Amino acid sequence: MPWNREEMAARAAQELRDGFYVNLGIGLPTLVANYIPQGMDVMLQSENGLMGIGPFPLEAEVDADLINAGKQLVTALPGSSYF
Repeated sequence: MPWNREEMAARAAQELRDGFYVNLGIGLPTLVANYIPQGMDVMLQSENGLMGIGPFPLEAEVDADLINAGKQLVTALPGSSYF
């Protein structure tokens, strides 16, 4: 049976290691942030100028100014930077 988008994103997250800096493109790669294990130090960057993207926000965490390159809402991790 073929993998769905969530399964592919979870598998891609398994390739990440502590200390990695990763540029995520639009589409399926944006889901990878949701599968990074807690406690792993990975900095994700988006083409919109945010370094330190976290997973998609819960409803209570939504900040309309924090979006990824696909214009999806994201969170910013502690230590994030904007450029």
